[in-house]
Amino acid sequence: MFKEVQLVNALKGNVNCLSELAGRHFCKVENLGDYELRFYLTENNYVRMHHEQDCCESVYIEDICGDLEDLVNARIVYFEEVSSEDAQPLSDWEDSYTWTFYRIQTLKGSVDIRWYGTSNGYYSESVDIDFVVE
Repeated sequence: MFKEVQLVNALKGNVNCLSELAGRHFCKVENLGDYELRFYLTENNYVRMHHEQDCCESVYIEDICGDLEDLVNARIVYFEEVSSEDAQPLSDWEDSYTWTFYRIQTLKGSVDIRWYGTSNGYYSESVDIDFVVE
């Protein structure tokens, strides 16, 4: 079965955006704490969700609803990113903040990932998405 997953995910060029993940499978998902997730298409190709922290900012995973294992070895049917500055901040003292939501649906289930970024208004509050081919 693992060979089938690798064949489905064989890349003929890099994945450049989240919508290109539809129809593919993740062979592994790694949660590296509150600051990084990796979604592996093959052992050497993965989507890295993280943020390069700088002074006066903080971007982290605030919550994950669902089981990340539901994303493994199941066809991805939907991968969406939505950002909002209209939702309430976690604290009244924050000058600037951004919520970023990711919904990933597979045939086995769905996972919602909620990122929260805050800064003094001069730094990025967004989630960095890298499409890594080693």
